[in-house]
Amino acid sequence: MKCPACSDLDNKVIDSRLTKAGDMIRRRRECMHCQNRFTTYERIEESLPMLIKKNGGREAFSREKIREGIERACHKRPVSAEDRGELLEEVVRSAMASGEKEIPSSRVGEAVMHGLQKLDDVAYVRFASVYREFRDIEQFLREMNSLVKNGK
Repeated sequence: MKCPACSDLDNKVIDSRLTKAGDMIRRRRECMHCQNRFTTYERIEESLPMLIKKNGGREAFSREKIREGIERACHKRPVSAEDRGELLEEVVRSAMASGEKEIPSSRVGEAVMHGLQKLDDVAYVRFASVYREFRDIEQFLREMNSLVKNGK
Protein backbone atom coordinates (compact mmCIF):
# COMPACT_ATOMS: atom_id res chain seq x y z
CA MET A 1 0.00 0.00 0.00
CA LYS A 2 1.42 3.36 -1.05
CA CYS A 3 1.82 5.99 1.70
CA PRO A 4 -0.46 8.97 0.99
CA ALA A 5 2.20 11.39 2.33
CA CYS A 6 5.39 10.24 0.63
CA SER A 7 4.25 7.51 -1.83
CA ASP A 8 6.68 4.98 -0.36
CA LEU A 9 5.48 1.37 -0.57
CA ASP A 10 7.16 0.16 2.62
CA ASN A 11 4.72 0.24 5.56
CA LYS A 12 3.53 -1.96 8.40
CA VAL A 13 0.11 -2.75 9.83
CA ILE A 14 -0.07 -1.58 13.44
CA ASP A 15 -3.74 -2.43 14.12
CA SER A 16 -6.52 -4.44 12.41
CA ARG A 17 -10.19 -4.51 13.36
CA LEU A 18 -13.47 -5.61 11.87
CA THR A 19 -16.01 -2.86 11.22
CA LYS A 20 -19.29 -2.98 13.18
CA ALA A 21 -21.10 -4.66 10.30
CA GLY A 22 -18.30 -7.24 10.02
CA ASP A 23 -18.00 -6.80 6.25
CA MET A 24 -14.71 -4.86 6.18
CA ILE A 25 -11.38 -4.88 7.95
CA ARG A 26 -10.00 -1.52 9.06
CA ARG A 27 -6.21 -1.41 9.15
CA ARG A 28 -4.01 1.30 10.67
CA ARG A 29 -0.70 1.45 8.89
CA GLU A 30 2.57 3.27 9.48
CA CYS A 31 4.96 4.25 6.71
CA MET A 32 8.45 2.95 7.37
CA HIS A 33 9.95 5.89 5.46
CA CYS A 34 8.19 8.97 6.92
CA GLN A 35 6.32 7.45 9.92
CA ASN A 36 2.99 8.83 8.61
CA ARG A 37 0.01 6.84 9.90
CA PHE A 38 -2.98 6.16 7.69
CA THR A 39 -6.05 3.92 7.55
CA THR A 40 -7.04 1.44 4.87
CA TYR A 41 -10.17 -0.68 4.50
CA GLU A 42 -10.32 -4.16 3.03
CA ARG A 43 -13.57 -5.64 1.75
CA ILE A 44 -14.75 -8.57 -0.32
CA GLU A 45 -14.88 -7.88 -4.02
CA GLU A 46 -18.55 -7.47 -4.72
CA SER A 47 -20.69 -8.57 -7.59
CA LEU A 48 -23.15 -5.69 -7.75
CA PRO A 49 -26.19 -5.58 -10.01
CA MET A 50 -26.62 -3.27 -12.99
CA LEU A 51 -29.05 -0.40 -12.48
CA ILE A 52 -32.03 0.15 -14.74
CA LYS A 53 -32.43 3.92 -15.02
CA LYS A 54 -35.75 5.79 -15.34
CA ASN A 55 -35.21 6.18 -19.10
CA GLY A 56 -34.65 2.41 -19.51
CA GLY A 57 -30.88 2.67 -19.92
CA ARG A 58 -28.48 0.45 -18.00
CA GLU A 59 -25.66 1.69 -15.79
CA ALA A 60 -23.10 -0.03 -13.58
CA PHE A 61 -23.84 0.15 -9.86
CA SER A 62 -21.64 2.90 -8.43
CA ARG A 63 -20.87 2.97 -4.73
CA GLU A 64 -19.15 6.32 -5.34
CA LYS A 65 -22.25 7.97 -6.85
CA ILE A 66 -24.35 6.86 -3.89
CA ARG A 67 -21.70 8.14 -1.46
CA GLU A 68 -21.63 11.51 -3.24
CA GLY A 69 -25.42 11.81 -3.05
CA ILE A 70 -25.42 11.04 0.66
CA GLU A 71 -22.56 13.50 1.25
CA ARG A 72 -24.33 16.28 -0.68
CA ALA A 73 -27.55 15.74 1.25
CA CYS A 74 -25.72 15.76 4.60
CA HIS A 75 -23.49 18.76 3.83
CA LYS A 76 -23.25 20.97 6.95
CA ARG A 77 -25.70 18.72 8.81
CA PRO A 78 -25.03 16.97 12.14
CA VAL A 79 -24.72 13.51 10.58
CA SER A 80 -21.51 11.71 11.52
CA ALA A 81 -19.16 10.23 8.95
CA GLU A 82 -19.79 6.87 10.58
CA ASP A 83 -23.58 7.18 10.11
CA ARG A 84 -23.12 8.25 6.48
CA GLY A 85 -20.78 5.30 5.87
CA GLU A 86 -23.18 2.86 7.53
CA LEU A 87 -26.03 4.11 5.35
CA LEU A 88 -23.92 3.61 2.24
CA GLU A 89 -23.01 0.06 3.29
CA GLU A 90 -26.64 -0.70 4.13
CA VAL A 91 -27.76 0.40 0.65
CA VAL A 92 -25.00 -1.65 -1.03
CA ARG A 93 -25.76 -4.74 1.09
CA SER A 94 -29.44 -4.42 0.22
CA ALA A 95 -28.67 -4.29 -3.51
CA MET A 96 -26.38 -7.32 -3.26
CA ALA A 97 -28.87 -9.26 -1.14
CA SER A 98 -31.51 -8.98 -3.84
CA GLY A 99 -29.54 -11.56 -5.83
CA GLU A 100 -30.76 -9.96 -9.05
CA LYS A 101 -28.45 -9.12 -11.95
CA GLU A 102 -30.37 -5.87 -12.63
CA ILE A 103 -32.40 -3.69 -10.29
CA PRO A 104 -34.29 -0.44 -10.84
CA SER A 105 -32.30 2.63 -9.78
CA SER A 106 -35.47 3.74 -7.97
CA ARG A 107 -34.94 0.95 -5.42
CA VAL A 108 -31.53 2.37 -4.58
CA GLY A 109 -32.86 5.96 -4.40
CA GLU A 110 -35.72 4.93 -2.12
CA ALA A 111 -33.30 3.03 0.15
CA VAL A 112 -31.10 6.13 0.46
CA MET A 113 -34.13 8.33 1.18
CA HIS A 114 -35.43 5.90 3.81
CA GLY A 115 -32.02 5.86 5.53
CA LEU A 116 -31.64 9.64 5.42
CA GLN A 117 -35.12 10.11 6.87
CA LYS A 118 -33.96 8.17 9.95
CA LEU A 119 -30.76 10.26 10.24
CA ASP A 120 -31.76 13.86 9.51
CA ASP A 121 -34.94 15.49 8.16
CA VAL A 122 -33.10 18.26 6.33
CA ALA A 123 -30.76 15.80 4.59
CA TYR A 124 -33.79 13.71 3.66
CA VAL A 125 -35.62 16.68 2.09
CA ARG A 126 -32.47 17.77 0.25
CA PHE A 127 -32.04 14.31 -1.26
CA ALA A 128 -35.77 13.93 -1.99
CA SER A 129 -35.93 17.29 -3.76
CA VAL A 130 -33.26 16.16 -6.23
CA TYR A 131 -34.27 12.50 -6.45
CA ARG A 132 -37.98 13.21 -6.95
CA GLU A 133 -37.17 16.19 -9.17
CA PHE A 134 -39.31 18.76 -7.36
CA ARG A 135 -40.40 21.24 -10.01
CA ASP A 136 -41.86 23.90 -7.75
CA ILE A 137 -42.30 25.02 -4.15
CA GLU A 138 -45.66 23.22 -3.94
CA GLN A 139 -44.02 19.80 -4.26
CA PHE A 140 -41.43 20.81 -1.68
CA LEU A 141 -44.14 21.97 0.75
CA ARG A 142 -46.14 18.74 0.28
CA GLU A 143 -43.06 16.74 1.27
CA MET A 144 -42.45 18.97 4.29
CA ASN A 145 -46.10 18.64 5.37
CA SER A 146 -45.83 14.87 5.03
CA LEU A 147 -42.84 14.90 7.38
CA VAL A 148 -44.69 17.05 9.92
CA LYS A 149 -47.82 14.90 9.65
CA ASN A 150 -45.82 11.73 10.31
CA GLY A 151 -44.48 13.07 13.57
CA LYS A 152 -41.06 14.34 12.50
